[in-house]
Amino acid sequence: MLTIFFDSQGVVHKESVPEGKTVNAGFYNGIIDRLLKRIQRVRPVAFCSREVFLLHDNAPAHKAASVCQFLTPKNVTTLYHPPYRPDLSPTDYFLFPKLKVKLKGLHFADVAEIQEAVTDELKKVQKEAFSAPFHKPYDRAKACIYANGAYFELKKGMRLPHVSDF
Repeated sequence: MLTIFFDSQGVVHKESVPEGKTVNAGFYNGIIDRLLKRIQRVRPVAFCSREVFLLHDNAPAHKAASVCQFLTPKNVTTLYHPPYRPDLSPTDYFLFPKLKVKLKGLHFADVAEIQEAVTDELKKVQKEAFSAPFHKPYDRAKACIYANGAYFELKKGMRLPHVSDF
C-alpha cells in the first residue's frame, strides 16, 4: 500500500506501508509526523504560515481521536470527503488514474520493483499538472449536487452546472 501526500506543486511525501503492517491510528500518527517534518523542509512558507490542510478519506485511522489530538496543537486543518466518493477525491480522480495508465499490464518481480516504478512515474508527472486538481473540488461538488448525490464521472469537455442551475 502506498500513502501519498501532494499539493499543487507536486508530491510532498510518500511512504510504502510495510508488507503485513496494519495502518492503525498509532502507525498513521507516525506517517503524519514524518509528513509535517517533510513539509517544514520542502514547503517552509506553507508550514510557517500554517496553511497546511489535509484532505483525508474516511479510513478509521484518519478519523481516530488520537490522530485529531496529534494534529490539533500543530494547527493542521483536516478536511474529510464523503465516504465512497472517489469522484470527489483528488487522489482518486487525478493521481491514481495517471499511475494506473502507465503501470497497467506491467509485471514486477517484487514489491521493491513496484515501489521503484511508482516513484519513477510520479517523477514524470509535470509539476503544472498538480495544480489542476486543486481547482476542481468546487466544480466537482457542484456536479455532485447536480447529480443529486449520485456517482458521476466528468469527461473531457463536459459542461459543469452553474450555481444558477440550482
